[in-house]
Amino acid sequence: MQSKLPIWIGVGGTPESAARAGRLGLNMALGILSGDPRRVKPLVDIYRAAGKAAGHDPSKLRVSVTGHAYIAQTSIQALDEFYPHYMNYFSYFMKERGQRFWMSRSDLDIMTAPDIVLAIGSPQQLVEKILFQHELFGHSRFMNQFDIGGQPLSKVAKAIELLALEVAPVVRREIRKKQNTV
Repeated sequence: MQSKLPIWIGVGGTPESAARAGRLGLNMALGILSGDPRRVKPLVDIYRAAGKAAGHDPSKLRVSVTGHAYIAQTSIQALDEFYPHYMNYFSYFMKERGQRFWMSRSDLDIMTAPDIVLAIGSPQQLVEKILFQHELFGHSRFMNQFDIGGQPLSKVAKAIELLALEVAPVVRREIRKKQNTV
């Protein structure tokens, strides 16, 4: 049983929201849906600096990275299965805002490059992406949404299984190895 329920404050892009989470000494859930994760690194720095300035123990200021993800046995399979559902999701999302959305399947390839935040690919690609982001943020949680745009439950379940059995153990091992050499 937990004696204290952990609270996570969602931060999506404003420096003030990151500073607020730090001042309160609460965990920060950094929402990143697209682009280069290096562009939001300053938010993590602001969060940690604000927490330290407010007198909070820096080791207790935890960060999670959240966004969209999908894993399949191969990168091509993951991209092919994810693409129509991502189009469905964003088309609806943008229509609600009075805008149109279109991207090609090859655009998705670019949006899922190793140094871009969208986590779509093979288990090994997800390992590399999570470890790359861990170097930036030192996060303790990687929380992603798999069920986007009507993705079938069987595919979501398989992606979760791959995350649990092939991605998470490797990520944990690599992070432990690095921490033991520091």
